Amino acid sequence: MSKPKPAPLPSGTVVGGYTIVKKLAAGGFGVVYLAEGDNKQLVAIKEYLPASLAERSAGELTPRVKPDKQPLYRLGLKSFFEEGRSLAQISHPSVVSVLNFFRENETVYMVMNYLQGDTLQDFIVTARDLKRDKVFRESTIRSLFDEILRGLRIVHQHKMLHLDIKPANIFVTNDNKAVMLDFGAAREVLSKEGNFIRPMYTPGFAAPEMYRRDGTLGPWTDIYAIGACIYACMQGYPPNDAPQRIEKDRLALSLSRLRNVYSDNLIEVTEWCMSLDPLSRPQSVFALQKELARETERRYTKLSFGERLKLQIETLKTGQKA
Repeated sequence: MSKPKPAPLPSGTVVGGYTIVKKLAAGGFGVVYLAEGDNKQLVAIKEYLPASLAERSAGELTPRVKPDKQPLYRLGLKSFFEEGRSLAQISHPSVVSVLNFFRENETVYMVMNYLQGDTLQDFIVTARDLKRDKVFRESTIRSLFDEILRGLRIVHQHKMLHLDIKPANIFVTNDNKAVMLDFGAAREVLSKEGNFIRPMYTPGFAAPEMYRRDGTLGPWTDIYAIGACIYACMQGYPPNDAPQRIEKDRLALSLSRLRNVYSDNLIEVTEWCMSLDPLSRPQSVFALQKELARETERRYTKLSFGERLKLQIETLKTGQKA
């Protein structure tokens, strides 16, 4: 029987002068609430509450942490606080705005703009369910990731990494702005320390080096995830996760099926971002931006009859093995 998750704060609870309205979301590392400030302004508040380290019963405010887990809990708490402080220094429309962060109830709370709209994941699922030939138009993909990369470049300039870029963490507001949510600094610190079993990063979007304790993380790690997000926008599904790809890589085959739908340039850029070797990827967001902006490279290669036949045979073989 799995361990129950820590209970969220009840509606009406006041923390740091903000009144909790309701829980919006919960994950392995925290809970996000809709809350109201003194001026009735709606905000989103993220509470550090790692389910693997802390317990909390309904109606309680302070998490309970066993003595043997205290050092790791404190380490994650410090990282979460530092993350809030770093994000508060970044002002960019594509990066979630941190308005305030404070300690209370032996944990930390991060106050952010409350955004209204849907995640990129919601859009992908809707488009996929409509069974369109193209999940998204190429122009839509390019303009969306142009916005995201502008924000990510600023994040990297502040010596931060996102470490959990995926469609569920890219929010498209009602006024059509793309915003990155849910940075993963505390998650990364906790995953590198101690021996407890932890939730793995999102399969398909996590770079191979994130699966290794000795993996060197850098801008190229976030760039892998950007490539995986572009792939999901084209295919409607995430790519195979990195361990599967290391065993048998079908990325080039999957992308080749899109050669008459999306331009060669966009397909090549996606493959470049998702190189299994970190050194073979773009080493900076700027390098990727330059390549994505190359309008003249938008060739569309039509598959010959022979190529289509080979792809169909390969697909059938894959289906038989599955």
